Amino acid sequence: MNHGLVLRITGMLLLLEALAMLGCGLFARFDVVAGDEEAMAALFKSGGITAALALGMVLAGGVRQQIQGIPRREAVVVVGLGWLLSSACGGLPYLLCPPGLTPAGAFFEAASGFTTTGSSAIMDLELWPRGLLMWRSVTQWLGGIGILVLFVAVLSYLGVGSKSLFRNESSFRSGEAGVARIQDTALMLLKIYVGLTVVCAVGLRAMGLTWFNSICHTMASVSTGGFSPHNKSVGFYSGWGNGWLIELWIVFFMAVCSLNFLLFVVILKKNWRRFHQEEDARWFLAICAGFALAIAGGRALSGDAGFFEGLREAVFVVVSIASTSGFGTADYELWPTWSQALLALLMLMGGCAGSTAGGFKVGRLLVFLKSARHEIVRTFRPNQVFRLVVNGNPIDDAARARTMFFLTMYAMIVVFSTAVVGFLEAGTGISLETCAGSVLATLSNIGPGFGTVGPTENFGHLRESTQLFLAWLMILGRLELYALLVLFFPSAWRRY
Repeated sequence: MNHGLVLRITGMLLLLEALAMLGCGLFARFDVVAGDEEAMAALFKSGGITAALALGMVLAGGVRQQIQGIPRREAVVVVGLGWLLSSACGGLPYLLCPPGLTPAGAFFEAASGFTTTGSSAIMDLELWPRGLLMWRSVTQWLGGIGILVLFVAVLSYLGVGSKSLFRNESSFRSGEAGVARIQDTALMLLKIYVGLTVVCAVGLRAMGLTWFNSICHTMASVSTGGFSPHNKSVGFYSGWGNGWLIELWIVFFMAVCSLNFLLFVVILKKNWRRFHQEEDARWFLAICAGFALAIAGGRALSGDAGFFEGLREAVFVVVSIASTSGFGTADYELWPTWSQALLALLMLMGGCAGSTAGGFKVGRLLVFLKSARHEIVRTFRPNQVFRLVVNGNPIDDAARARTMFFLTMYAMIVVFSTAVVGFLEAGTGISLETCAGSVLATLSNIGPGFGTVGPTENFGHLRESTQLFLAWLMILGRLELYALLVLFFPSAWRRY
């Protein structure tokens, strides 16, 4: 392990975070709303502390000549360590600004932002100054594209090879990124991400939202994060005359940003053959449409709601859950139990690989379903030879085995973590529904869960130990297990 290289790169990553804090501090400085003086002070202090830590790490790592590449082991460690340190430093403003959070709550809130989970330990958002709410949204916007993918674009100008970093940032593991130089691909993704952000924000402003609310909801929409400056989330606007249009606009961007961003690169390059081979997007959109119609139709037949009213609620909630955004307009815990079971399945699935969404991804679901079909057919046609293809790419036995192992590990972590949450909350009367719901919500980066962490609740009432554990689950899920688990293997840290 080249410890100096790890320190240097992680320190440079924290410098970017410090700049983002200082930018939010400047917003608080020039904002006219009372209370932002405290937010400004908290953000400037936090930015200064983070910058000092970052500079110390860079100096400790050594300022050397250009590095030709980042070895795989160092890249994996930087990814895992970078997310942990970013969340720790990102929680400082929540500690320093009144009304303030506990250290565990601050880490939870920052981890939720950077992992685009959307779960919150803040009991009442109305008590917090706008400068902190802006920082809260910025963490999601940065986390959406992946702090380390943002960093990849910068590394190309610093003479540091960044292919390993790009490969290990969970949202962009597709081999298609290697078609062009990795820095060029990263920059193109950033341009697409910024473009979607601008269009979404301008649209929301045109629909009557203030610039502050437009920007906050835009950052949470394109990042599929779900943080809102309102306690009622997007439901705050449901009573407006054009509330349905605001919801539809946000639904569109949640759905689009749940698709593989490399697909947009394919479209820009007019590679229509590759575009038509994309299965992930078709399956994701079809599943969302099917689940929304099933829930709306079922509620209408049971007399729970009118079909069109139910469809409006179902479309928003289904896309919000499937995209792992976590925005809310309706309390789905009041819906029939079977519809909640469908939402739980969506929580596990998540969006497409290469998107800002969480979950175990639609692509893995496709591999599992096609593999299951092949194994069933083999019971009566044992000699038949199958060719497994997903998105036009052949899947060999090794890749299929890795997928099955990942899904098995994911399921085991869900079960084990549910037991851990129950143990940590022993004596509080917590229900199994809440334990499982909190694990699904954080590991899959959804936001709201079930029970006392449902769509109208938050995570602020949980014990600090539970909040720390769930924050760790958020990062574990965002990095798709391996890049964080590797930090606990001593062999990864040995010098060579």
